[in-house]
Amino acid sequence: MDFFDTIADVGSDEEDDDFDGEAAEARERRPKKTNGANGLDDSSEEEDDDDEDRLRQEGEGFIADEDEEDEAEERKRRRRKKRKNREAEDLDDEDLDLIGVEVERPAEEQSRFKRLKRGHKERVKSRGIDDIFSDDEVNDDFDEPRRLNEFDDFIEDDKFEDEIEDDRDVTQPGINLITKGLQAAGLDEGAEEDYRAAFGDGTDYDWALEMQEQEEEEQAGEGRELQLKDVFEPSQLQERMLTDEDNVIRETDVPERLQLARRPFKELELTPEDMQARLTEEASWIGNMLWPKKGLPGYFLQPFEKAVRKVLEFINLEDYEVPFIFNHRKDYLIHAPSDNDDYDDIDNPPPVDARPERLLNQGDLWEVFEFDLKFRAFAEKRDALRQNYENVRSVYPDIVDTEIEELSARAITIEEIQELQDYLHYRYSQEMTEVRQEVNGTQKRANNARSFFDKLRSGKAHQLVKAIGITPEDFAKKVDGTTRGAHSVENPPFTVEEFAEQMAEAPETGVSLIRSAKLLFVQDLQMCSRLRRFLRGSFYQNAEIDCIRTDKGLRKITEDHAYYEFKYLRRVTFVDLQGRPDLFLKMLKAESEGLVQVKISMGNYQHFKTRLHEKIVSEDVSDLSDTWNALRKEVLDLALDKLQGVIANGVKETLRARCEDELAGQARENYYNKLDQAPYKLKSAPLGSVPNVLCMSNGKGERGDAVMWAYVENDGRVLEHGRFVEMRLGNQERGIPEGQDIDKLVDIVQRRRPDVIGVSGFSVETRRLYKDIQDIINMRGLTGPTHEDDETGTEKNEPLDIIMVNDEVARLYHTSGRAIAEFPKYPALTRYCIALGRYLQNPLAEYASLGKDIVSIPFIPNQTLIPQEKLLDRLDTAMVDMVNLVGIDLPETYDDKYLAKLIPYVCGLGPRKADRLVKAIQANGDEIQSRFDLLGISESRDLKAAMGPKVFQNCASFLYIPYDQTEDSADYLDYTRVHPEDYDLARKMVADALNMDEEDVKAETDEGGPSAVVRKMVREDNTDLVNDLALEDYAAEIERNFGQRKRATLETIRAELDNPYEEIRQIFAMLTGDEQFTMLTGETKDSLYDGMVVPVTIRRTFSDHIEVKLECGIEGGVSESEFPEGVGSLGQEPRNVYQNHQTVRARIVFVNRKALTVQLSLRDDLIRQPEKKRYDRAAGEWDEAQEAADKKAAEKEKEVAAGRPNRVVNHPLFFAFNTMQAEEYLGSKETGDLVIRPSSKGFDHLVVTWKVSNNAYQHLDVLEMGKANQFSLGKQLKIGKQTYSDLDELIVNHVEAMARKVAELTQDERFKHGTKEDAETWLETYCTANPNRSMYAFCSMPKYPGHFWICFQMSARGPKGAWGLKVVPNAFELQKHVYPDMVALKNGFKMLIGAAASKGAPPKR
Repeated sequence: MDFFDTIADVGSDEEDDDFDGEAAEARERRPKKTNGANGLDDSSEEEDDDDEDRLRQEGEGFIADEDEEDEAEERKRRRRKKRKNREAEDLDDEDLDLIGVEVERPAEEQSRFKRLKRGHKERVKSRGIDDIFSDDEVNDDFDEPRRLNEFDDFIEDDKFEDEIEDDRDVTQPGINLITKGLQAAGLDEGAEEDYRAAFGDGTDYDWALEMQEQEEEEQAGEGRELQLKDVFEPSQLQERMLTDEDNVIRETDVPERLQLARRPFKELELTPEDMQARLTEEASWIGNMLWPKKGLPGYFLQPFEKAVRKVLEFINLEDYEVPFIFNHRKDYLIHAPSDNDDYDDIDNPPPVDARPERLLNQGDLWEVFEFDLKFRAFAEKRDALRQNYENVRSVYPDIVDTEIEELSARAITIEEIQELQDYLHYRYSQEMTEVRQEVNGTQKRANNARSFFDKLRSGKAHQLVKAIGITPEDFAKKVDGTTRGAHSVENPPFTVEEFAEQMAEAPETGVSLIRSAKLLFVQDLQMCSRLRRFLRGSFYQNAEIDCIRTDKGLRKITEDHAYYEFKYLRRVTFVDLQGRPDLFLKMLKAESEGLVQVKISMGNYQHFKTRLHEKIVSEDVSDLSDTWNALRKEVLDLALDKLQGVIANGVKETLRARCEDELAGQARENYYNKLDQAPYKLKSAPLGSVPNVLCMSNGKGERGDAVMWAYVENDGRVLEHGRFVEMRLGNQERGIPEGQDIDKLVDIVQRRRPDVIGVSGFSVETRRLYKDIQDIINMRGLTGPTHEDDETGTEKNEPLDIIMVNDEVARLYHTSGRAIAEFPKYPALTRYCIALGRYLQNPLAEYASLGKDIVSIPFIPNQTLIPQEKLLDRLDTAMVDMVNLVGIDLPETYDDKYLAKLIPYVCGLGPRKADRLVKAIQANGDEIQSRFDLLGISESRDLKAAMGPKVFQNCASFLYIPYDQTEDSADYLDYTRVHPEDYDLARKMVADALNMDEEDVKAETDEGGPSAVVRKMVREDNTDLVNDLALEDYAAEIERNFGQRKRATLETIRAELDNPYEEIRQIFAMLTGDEQFTMLTGETKDSLYDGMVVPVTIRRTFSDHIEVKLECGIEGGVSESEFPEGVGSLGQEPRNVYQNHQTVRARIVFVNRKALTVQLSLRDDLIRQPEKKRYDRAAGEWDEAQEAADKKAAEKEKEVAAGRPNRVVNHPLFFAFNTMQAEEYLGSKETGDLVIRPSSKGFDHLVVTWKVSNNAYQHLDVLEMGKANQFSLGKQLKIGKQTYSDLDELIVNHVEAMARKVAELTQDERFKHGTKEDAETWLETYCTANPNRSMYAFCSMPKYPGHFWICFQMSARGPKGAWGLKVVPNAFELQKHVYPDMVALKNGFKMLIGAAASKGAPPKR
């Protein structure tokens, strides 16, 4: 027994309770087994074996054990007992000490708490080894010495809550015993009330205890189902839209986009009357913002406001989305003056010949939707203001503030409401503090934390402010014209100083009192909402924007910088910014980069202040009046200056938001136009058909690149792909054979019979491929599909179409993870071709497949100035509009991963509800027979509902089911844009078109169902009969009988019955010349233009012209007339001046964007001419004086830095660089590249900077000799002892000769990249591995470019060393010995090191 600890620590009573409660009942249900003579419970596994399967299931949570149910009941019982016991606990000493009561209390047997304090011990009975498995309770009254422990004296002689029996749980003291304890302490009722107000009645935190108990139960996990959040991380659930919030959105029968948009706002809970009043107010609020942009005649104003109100009803009361309103409530968006006299304005009636007008288009509806959200935010803030004001008045009924009451009713912006809120908190800060205490039920105490201005307001300073004679509110009323007539301002009988001295009480002086009064009155003026509102209005009318360049901007914003157009721009008004929202956003971007400072101020500000002075001064003429008027003007000026800064910041942010909205609107419009194109269609193909496509690309078109191709069937399948290597065209006259892959191309075209060939790529070489394929089609007679000639009726074939395809989607797709997952074994360029084919077949689906990456496509210039979230929201609205215009073939789309990405854009749906829709269809056997199946309504089978009635109302007409005449249950109307709510109307129209009476209709429907009449019309091919119906009479009857306007709806029904879901998009958009130019070159009109100086590479030289190539890949030519002076027929041959692959500067004469060619000039006089600025300066003043001063200062700074005026040398490699600029320019160049630049040593020196290696540049000083004048180039150029006749000779025989030697050295096997230490480490490692061998290595000398180290180690324990090595033209110099090549250098080194070793000389470093 020595190996056992025979004294067991007692666990908590609650744990014992759990053990006893569960085990006891289990023992009662089965015979008790014992093990041997000890009487211990049998702990063997015999019982468990009998019920092993059941226990395993319980462990997995599949069945609930009875013991668990009993335990749950027990826990509930204990919680009820705890709550009951909270009413029966006494106050402890700490509570009485807290309220300062001293009372003698009888000593308790044992404290009810077991706190972690040192000094007390607890004696409990411990269990021995024989009692471990005993079911008997431990006798708490039995004391036994406890085993010694280092924590014995650490715990006070109290109990923890979990160690106390249920009938003695630790709880908050109940109110009854609190009262008894207080009375025992000798407190009267008033003191008791104060106590309870300050410290509560003991039940204040019941909710927290209950929450804690609930949380503990949840954490225990007993009887709880396994949930997704138990398996996945929150970020994963959020990404997959599987959070609880997502599930609520998924199941709530409200369109998903509406739910997400309204998520930040409270749900509207208004009576019908209040809701109607709110809609009327909101319609007026929105109408005032939209009407100025519409440009409609004035007599449409009242119908316009009514149309806006009707749209708000649809959005807020009916929960309709914009596409539904636009397509199925369009009658309320169109106003015909003659038909709707009740909508016309009596005071401004329309003329007799007024034509119907569409009051709101689809873009306007999205604006109404956005304004509705803004109005919600505005209304919530206004309601909060009014509630705060009413709360103050409920406590202080005497407070009546006309400023809040009047201005809150007239407020139209959130800024105005916020100002009133600030005013309320400033003016009634003490009262609001007391209101909060009243609401929270806490004791009202003296407010020691009063604000600074509250203290001023309660002192003498307030009396001095009153003596000024006018309040901020009265002054603001005079300013904004609310108060008519003269408002006299009275002066006190003393001067300001005298009045202040009389009022001041020690230690305060008159001067300090005046200072305090100024602070208080200035703050009162600043917080006056009426004054702020007037100032803001005046500010918007007279605001001016100034751009002030910073010191950083002075250096960074050069004349070719994008920001130069506003570097010196002054006094720009808001009117000047109309049509240029990007300009202001670029200003703000430049400001964020620290390049400019954008200042918005009020124009004629001094005159404005002078006018306001007249409203605040007294009209009295006296010295006394002058002192008070001076004070009034001073405080007004201080307040106005501060307010101007505050308002300017708000105006800047408001203007930013408006410019972003306008720019985003432009992007949305361009995106919508790209979406509004049907698949590519041959002239002979029916409308809406999808072509078979063969797409090809040569990528970058570099030498040796193959041409990749892919054939895509019209159902989207990639049936074949491959590559062409030999695609060159032959020439019989020259005996050049055709490439062997041309026959392969012809074979593919003849086998697959594509409708069109699409070509695209990343360079101008794509244009050459396009021309080659065009020639192959013509030479081989490749034709498109056979079609019937409209004129002759005979069948004919036309040459196969070939087009250049817009690749903006394909570029994003072909290297994306989505493309790799879809086609993992295909080359990237093949995936690129597949995306081109899909774009030809379904542009809408291609753009939708990009998801959030759509913001990567530039739809407008400066698109990056728009925040991505705002841009994405706007672009999504365009996609929503177009998807609902085209409609979704639900049976074909829901299980197609590619097309299913369109479903979330359907009206009423979203990603979550689309997911629910797809899963419901799958649960219903992957079969959709009718639109009503989506509601779970079917007479023939049980269906799972995919959505609720409201979502169905929104989306039903945009999800169509192709009509199958062989199916009796098929409904032709499910294949149309007709909404199910109008099915009966459509059936009535069909019956009238077929001249069927009621009996005929009844007989037909009894036999074939509700749509039997429509099926009859389709079966008999009489759909064109509906065109003979007089729809005006139908519409008038419907409006008269049902109060619904259906004229436009009837037109839709007629069109859909005749041609269901007709393709109404624009035809496929071909790329324009400018778009092709940008796609293949990456250049725009702003980046490449006539008159621009660009670097070009010489390709070939001829006597009369030179062929060159630009960096963007465009080929160009220089005619003889554009040769530089001294080159051409009267001078040197071009081949003697220019070499192939040489880079020179040239000026663009003409850009041929269609042919992708340019004409250039190499004339020095043209190249030196300054470029004309390509930008148009915005309206406003240009600070030419500041611009001239900055240029003059820059020139002077250059002269000071260089010690002389700038110098120009006529050479293509000459640049006016300093050392840092030269190194920065050469940073991206190849090793051996160089620049020639001025020298700081004077006019008879130049510097040649050449790139030795990465981050290593050598600067060679060139001495000019035999100069004609100080600006000319010397006839002899000397570097050290070497002399050259011109710069080209110097470059070839000196710099390039050194560069070749550097390349020879760095490519040697003994050269080690890295530092000298790295080379020495390598040598040491080598010699350690080969102890008896010596080794050497070359490495760079970064501090001295052009010099290198030759490091060596003479065996493992031999001496180490390093010698300097210098590169000279065509040779290496080591120890003053010159070696022509690396072999000679190595041999020379070995001889030198051997000679040094034989002499016993140490290695030199």
